Amino acid sequence: MTIREELLKNIRRVEPYVPGEQPQNKVIKLNTNENPYPPSPAVKQALEDLDTADFRLYPDPASSVLVKALAEECQVGEDQIFAGVGSDDVLSLCFMTFFNSDKPILFPDITYSFYKVWAQLYRIPCVCPGLDSDFRIVKEDYYRENGGVIFPNPNAPTAIYEDLGFVEDILEHNRDSIVIVDEAYVDFAGRSATELIGRYDNLIVTQTFSKSRSMAGMRIGYAVSNPELIRCLNDVKYSFNSYTMSRAALVCGAASVSDREYFEENVRKIVETREWVKDQLKNLGFVFTDSKANFIFTRHPDYDGKRLFEELRSEGIYVRHWDDPRIRDYLRITVGTDEEMRILLESLRKKTAK
Repeated sequence: MTIREELLKNIRRVEPYVPGEQPQNKVIKLNTNENPYPPSPAVKQALEDLDTADFRLYPDPASSVLVKALAEECQVGEDQIFAGVGSDDVLSLCFMTFFNSDKPILFPDITYSFYKVWAQLYRIPCVCPGLDSDFRIVKEDYYRENGGVIFPNPNAPTAIYEDLGFVEDILEHNRDSIVIVDEAYVDFAGRSATELIGRYDNLIVTQTFSKSRSMAGMRIGYAVSNPELIRCLNDVKYSFNSYTMSRAALVCGAASVSDREYFEENVRKIVETREWVKDQLKNLGFVFTDSKANFIFTRHPDYDGKRLFEELRSEGIYVRHWDDPRIRDYLRITVGTDEEMRILLESLRKKTAK
C-alpha cells in the first residue's frame, strides 16, 4: 500500500545513526569498541543476589543506589549526577533539554555521528567546524556565537585526547552556552573534565559503562554537572519516561563502581595492548593518530581502506569503516584481547607483504 502524501508531509523523517554490525556467528569483533574482558565479578554477584520477585515493581526513578555510588566515585554531591540508559540516552536528553536556541550548536565535522542525528531529530540548527589536517579540533573555531557546544574527548573516531587546558579554553570562550564534553573513552586517556565542574556552571560531562566497565549490554550512562543543570535534566526525563533504568542495571552499575581495583586492571591491560598494536602497525607501514581510546584509527598509504575492510570481513575479522571522503581510507580497530590482535596483525602482515 502506498501512503498518501498528505500523511507523509507531517511525519518526522531523519537519516538514522548506523550502528556497527553485530554479527551472530563467531567472529573476531573489533568494530564497536566493546571491552574484550568481562565485567567485574562483583557484577555477577549482584545479579545472583537479585530477587526476581522484585521485577514486578517499577525501578527507582531516582536511580538512587547508582547515583550514590557515582557521586562518591566522582567526589561530587548526589544532586550533581544524572543516570540514564547508556550515554546515548543521556546525550539525547541533553540535546532536548539544553539546545533550544535559534543559534546553531557546534560540534566537529568528524566526530560521533549521532550528534547530527539528534540535531536533525530535534530540529536543532548546527554548524560543524572542520578538524585540522591532523584530525584535531581547532579550539578557535568554537569562539563564535552559538547555541551550545558538544565534543567527545577523546574524539571518535579519531581517538585524539585534548588536555584539560584545551577544554577549559573552550569553556572560557563560551560562558553563555552549555558545553558538553562526551567522555565515553576518557578512562583510557587522561584526566576527566569532571575536575572543572566546580569552576564552570555551563559544563556537563557525560560518561558510560559501555567501554572501560565492560557493560555495553547493560546500557548505563551518566552525566556530571552542577545541581541546577542536573535538575533540568531530571525534569525532562520525568516528563518523558520516569522509569528509564531497570532494577538489574541499577544494582549492577553500583557493584561495578565498587570494584575499582578490577576496573583499573582492565583499563591497564587494554592500554598496554593498544600501545603494543600501535608499534606493530607502524612496523607494517600503517599510519595512525595518537590513540588515547580503546581503539586505533589507522590507514595504510598503499591500500584502499574499504578494500582492506572488506578483505578482513571476509576472514571473519570485523573492524569499522566509513565512506566519508576525508576518512574513507581509515579503519577504526577496537582493541581486543592479545590473541585477537595477533590474528588481526597476522592477516594485515600477509596483505601488506603482497
